[in-house]
Amino acid sequence: MSEGEIDFWFSTGSTYTYLAVSRLDKVAARAGVRFNWRPFSVRAIMREQNNIPFANKPIKSQYMWRDIARRAALYGLEARVPVPYPLQEFDLANRLALLGLAEGWGKPYIVASYRRWFVDGQEPGREPNLSASLAEVGQKVTDAVERASRDEVIKRYEAATDEARKLGIFGSPTFVVGGELFWGDDRLDDALSWLRHGSLKR
Repeated sequence: MSEGEIDFWFSTGSTYTYLAVSRLDKVAARAGVRFNWRPFSVRAIMREQNNIPFANKPIKSQYMWRDIARRAALYGLEARVPVPYPLQEFDLANRLALLGLAEGWGKPYIVASYRRWFVDGQEPGREPNLSASLAEVGQKVTDAVERASRDEVIKRYEAATDEARKLGIFGSPTFVVGGELFWGDDRLDDALSWLRHGSLKR
């Protein structure tokens, strides 16, 4: 990570990550910082920790959807919750994100797939979200899925997840600044403060 840069660790499939990916470019432009988008498998890490936050927890899930709706409204985002959750094609969605970021179409693809998830109720990594979001960034679904399924991409995905694990990351989104972890979309301002001042300031 270079000066003026924040590592943005995320998994497509994390609900709260919708709030981050949908506004991060605007935040970057306003704050004059660069976010280094880092897809990883938060699901793998959470399973290792026996951390299943919302499954079979209807009261907590109800709170999550309401909280996301409130925060989306705060940011001027649309969120027709609840949406399908958890994702059935979690790993494919994240390998496509990793591939796209390497090839230059990742950010708009990730934003598009999240938009279709939270506005249209279409799961990332599955049809019709898959074809529509890839077409939006000029990619053919068959070709992109084939490339995202190659061993080299799978190994990079596993390596990214291992790096996140070693950093102590356990959730998505997580912002990392100089070894300091800030978990959650609502900690983005703290990450920006740490980047500027090396401490939390308001």
